[in-house]
Amino acid sequence: MHFKHLPLNTLAVSLTLCSATFAQSNSVNIYSARHYPSDEALYADFTRSTGIKINRVDADDAGIIARLKAEGAASPADVILMVDAARLWRGETDGLFLPVKSRLLDEAIPEQLRAGKNSEGATPWFGFSTRARVIVYNKAHVKPENVATYEQLADPINKGKLCIRSGSHPYNLSLFGSVMEHLGTPATEQWLKGMVTNMARSPKGGDTDQIKGVAAGECGVAITNTYYLARLMRSDKAEDKAVVDKVGVVFPNQSSWGTHINIAGGAVARHSKNQANAIKFLEYLASPAAQNHFANGNNEWPAARGASIANPALQAMAGGNFKSETIHISVVGANQVKVQQLLDRVGFK
Repeated sequence: MHFKHLPLNTLAVSLTLCSATFAQSNSVNIYSARHYPSDEALYADFTRSTGIKINRVDADDAGIIARLKAEGAASPADVILMVDAARLWRGETDGLFLPVKSRLLDEAIPEQLRAGKNSEGATPWFGFSTRARVIVYNKAHVKPENVATYEQLADPINKGKLCIRSGSHPYNLSLFGSVMEHLGTPATEQWLKGMVTNMARSPKGGDTDQIKGVAAGECGVAITNTYYLARLMRSDKAEDKAVVDKVGVVFPNQSSWGTHINIAGGAVARHSKNQANAIKFLEYLASPAAQNHFANGNNEWPAARGASIANPALQAMAGGNFKSETIHISVVGANQVKVQQLLDRVGFK
């Protein structure tokens, strides 16, 4: 059963009407912010291998958090899937997740890519795939050595060259929260102010729009998540191939703290009625089959230790390997309130 983008009141009625379905012992009810068509194969594989039926509700991260709060203890949700570390941190802070104990998940997911354990040794959420926030540049107009670090995006040499989506978008808030952890608040404010000065246009569009803006010469440099670039690299469309031919990619800060990565992750809902199945689904997401799906189906970097990557686009980027930052991923969530205040102060839209 799949309720897609239903309004909250409509969803409540639908769930009431279908209570028998949601109460089935061989099912798991998922609220998902992953809107990737390729994930259908992921869900089908889980059901095929376990016999557990999936009922799914699709919404964005913020909508899921609002829905869980509105439903309270009556919520049918068992598993929560989100695509940003800060939103997972927010869900944990708001008490919406049920911390779980799983030796399999503890061994598979690196410590910095999951929430810290509580006093009972249980973990509220886990990252299952990652995406690097990289810099793309116009190969005809920008030298890669001038955009080798995030800090250089604010350098006068890049004045009038920067394209970027809204500073308040979760992907950028997470990046900026990471930079704040490395540079401190005063230096981060100056960095954000420098980026505003260097913008070729006001922030607009998504990451793919920024890449295309660089290829078209509207801007010289932009920031994007790796999977957006990988989609273009794997496309058979002539116009996408033309875009890829004109841009280069830099994994920033390889000589310092490493490139910022964000996660897509999951948790067991606080009021889950099918806890065993929910944990089984999360453990499945750490399996080689699921990790391979994240890499090949949606061009994400696997999060589990030892997972292999067969995706040609990911392998082509930085030789398939790069230095990533090692700060705990939940830190970016804790820094976001301060980051938003800085964005408002420097006029970063």
